[in-house]
Amino acid sequence: MNFLQQNCRFGFYTQGKAALCKSFKCGDNDLDDFFTKDAFLQSEELLCKNYCFSLVDDPAQLVAVFTLSNDSIKKIPGSRKKKVEKNIPREKIYSSYPAVMIGRLGISLDFQSKHLGSDVLSFIKAWFVDPLNKTGCRFLLVDSYNKERNLRFYQNNEFKFLFSTEEQEREFRGLGPDRPLNSRLMYFDLIELKKKQTGKAE
Repeated sequence: MNFLQQNCRFGFYTQGKAALCKSFKCGDNDLDDFFTKDAFLQSEELLCKNYCFSLVDDPAQLVAVFTLSNDSIKKIPGSRKKKVEKNIPREKIYSSYPAVMIGRLGISLDFQSKHLGSDVLSFIKAWFVDPLNKTGCRFLLVDSYNKERNLRFYQNNEFKFLFSTEEQEREFRGLGPDRPLNSRLMYFDLIELKKKQTGKAE
């Protein structure tokens, strides 16, 4: 069992929960600001759901916070489309595929360097292949900061670039050559995990 399973309780991250907890700080000003205010505003507008892990022995201590929202994969360039659809039977190919977007993910400064980010991703992956999941979801998506450290983190957790080049993604986002590409879309195919769980991995 990992640290989250042994020491933490999973639940919704609401304004009420936040009010009972110590201020959440993960070391990224943008994320800290989001989890202080915007997360609740977006949830009220039904744009995302916010979740958290807090310590069992100290419920006021938040360990990790993340948001999820419905999304889909569509309008993929030809060569990349084949890679995304490689595990989908030809008779099941559609113009778009259901996905869940991991919008924001933060680990408290007090618990960093424990690989908890990877543990949270593993939890989300398992959650969405669980037979009791309420909706069909084939892929997980992240819109990662376009920084080597962030991209490497998701790659180490088996996420792949949705667009193989920055030029393709820049065109998809409608960005001119003088505009910075601040984030990269990445995906994880949940069928890979399901195959491992059922012993059907190639």
